[in-house]
Amino acid sequence: MSNISRRFWLSCAAVGALNVSFMGSAGAQDADKQDAIELKPIVVEGQERGINAPTVLTERKTARDMQERQVDRIDDIGRLDPGINYNRTSDSINIRGLGENRVLTTVDGIRIPWLDDGARGVQGGISTVDFDTLSTLDIVRGADSSLFGSGALGGVISLRTLNPEDLLTEGKSWGSLTKGSYDSSDRSWNINQALAARANNTYILLQGGYRTGHERENMGDIGGYGVTRTEKNPAEYDQNNLLFKLHQHVDGGHRFGFTAERFYLNNDVHKLDSSTTTYVPGSFWEDKTRKRERISASYDYDGSGDAWLDQASVILYWQRLTEGDDTSAVRRSPPVGDYRRDNTIEETDVGINAIGLKAVEFGGYTHTFKFGVDGYVSTVKQQALGEDNCTPAIFSCAFLHTNQAEMPEVDGGTLGLFVEDQIALYDNRLRITPGLRFDWYERNPQETPLYEKNPAFDGYPADSSDSKFSPKLRAEWDAAENVVLYAQWAQAFRAPSSTELYMTYGGPGTYLRIGNPDLEPETSNGFDVGARFGDDRFGGSVSIYNNYYKNFIDAVSVSAAEAGVPPGMFPMGITEYVNRAHVQIYGAEAKAHYAFSNGWKTWGGIAFAVGKDTDEDVYLNSVPALKGVVGVGYATETWGTDFMMTAVARRNKVENPDSDYNKTPGYATFDATGWWEPEQFKGLRIQAGVYNIFDKKYWNALDIPDSGSVPKDYYTEPGRTFKISMTQRF
Repeated sequence: MSNISRRFWLSCAAVGALNVSFMGSAGAQDADKQDAIELKPIVVEGQERGINAPTVLTERKTARDMQERQVDRIDDIGRLDPGINYNRTSDSINIRGLGENRVLTTVDGIRIPWLDDGARGVQGGISTVDFDTLSTLDIVRGADSSLFGSGALGGVISLRTLNPEDLLTEGKSWGSLTKGSYDSSDRSWNINQALAARANNTYILLQGGYRTGHERENMGDIGGYGVTRTEKNPAEYDQNNLLFKLHQHVDGGHRFGFTAERFYLNNDVHKLDSSTTTYVPGSFWEDKTRKRERISASYDYDGSGDAWLDQASVILYWQRLTEGDDTSAVRRSPPVGDYRRDNTIEETDVGINAIGLKAVEFGGYTHTFKFGVDGYVSTVKQQALGEDNCTPAIFSCAFLHTNQAEMPEVDGGTLGLFVEDQIALYDNRLRITPGLRFDWYERNPQETPLYEKNPAFDGYPADSSDSKFSPKLRAEWDAAENVVLYAQWAQAFRAPSSTELYMTYGGPGTYLRIGNPDLEPETSNGFDVGARFGDDRFGGSVSIYNNYYKNFIDAVSVSAAEAGVPPGMFPMGITEYVNRAHVQIYGAEAKAHYAFSNGWKTWGGIAFAVGKDTDEDVYLNSVPALKGVVGVGYATETWGTDFMMTAVARRNKVENPDSDYNKTPGYATFDATGWWEPEQFKGLRIQAGVYNIFDKKYWNALDIPDSGSVPKDYYTEPGRTFKISMTQRF
């Protein structure tokens, strides 16, 4: 970021600190006035019977849970659950062996797209969320098909940002939340300030955050220039986020809202691992940008028993997500001279989500109907701009694809309609929930001048459209007090992305990587059986699942005849997106916790999965190895400490068993954290943690790409690191 931008954010932090002091005194001055406040604002999100209440396949993590595990960005999400992993290479969440666009992520009910340009390595989406803005995080395992549409094959990460009501508790008219932290894994520090206020029935929230840091450390020990480097490339990044919310409560259980949010991340990377034969050593730089902007209007309703709806929620939104990688270097091999590639992919969505809930007595039983619609229109754009000293006489210029688009601009429409009915039997001890969802999508390529400059351009591809009904059936039985047994069958669906349908990368005389307009949508049948038991003191869960997928979309090598191109035109090979016929992923998960009466507690969990293409009899690299965690802690009213061990088994079951590149050894790491909330300073919390205490060298297997020339040690995780944070709430 520029020095002006940095000074601006530092000024914002200073203003926030002054506001904290002001609100501390203002709160004392308003103490006498608070007795006159009688409004009880609706909070739809937290009601267990409500629209967004967790199901037996959902686990809710609160801001307090994330704070205790020091989860303040997406890199840390694996600390919340052994079955949840973050893939840094693809910038996606992995649940039950699936990631990328097979796990749906939403923020305040608005889906965040996972983008991939298909050829130049620009991909991601989930890292455009500032975790310091979050109030809750819901983890949905598997497909809950009646509630979630395209993309929720592996599961759902549902995020909710802070509302002003979260800070204005106990009738307060002012509220504040300030957080600062330092993380040695990338030498980053951040500051985050949230301010909330109310005037009568009007609530307002303003939140701002800034983080700056460097490259994330690893255990590589080869430095210098060139492709053998295993140390991380030097980098500096700046991240900022702004969130504004306005809520207007109206008598009768109505709440109207407006939200504006902007996230921006800029990461400057000095690519010292670039080829010294192709580029002048030290001349290669990469500027990565990630930006997400959204504006939304919402309506929430919590009605009385006589209303025609018990609850309702509607969101109208506009959102734009942009991913860009701008690289520049000086070539020392023909064409000698300056080289630049500015690669971007962008998706803009305009949509609506609406959901209602109504409980009725029918046929002697209580039926709780949940129904709704979600739909959006989208525009996806991709382009690769740049420069070099190419001439027709230089053969290598055939590989330097620039100032073109690899796919046309694509307009699309997506619509989902769903309904489910929870039927309460035997005094609500047995609950049967059938559900049905209908999904439809259409993708329309548009005339795009930059796409016509593509050397492999051969006219515009055809439109793509399809639809799918996805039923589900779940049964829950309260076998004993605080013991629920359940079983669920659910189908799910994922529409092919614009990249998978329409990408065209390459040129005659070289190679070709193409999309496939005839792709079928992915579908699945998922079976879950499990139990949840206990309470906050002693409890846990266990589940066994088996998921079958059809038309699994993957990129494979094909012949010229299969690709529909003249033989010999692309002598270096053709890769095309195709549908794999059958894929299976099965596994099991278990967790338990126990809190002793003397302040001690213990917890543990384990996650296991196996995934294969059952037709080709090959394993999937997207499935992580067996992982388990166990911890013990002690807490008083003012301080506490936790110690946790994470153990991961060796991963041998990979797609290419003859290569060791994707195989990883087993390991165990140990972490220790502690916190202190001094009685003298109400609302203050200081927390610190040491991670990988014994400086173990290990890999997150999901970070390692399926193939590549980068040394494997480059993908090692950091050694011993520490993190410290301070939070002040008024």
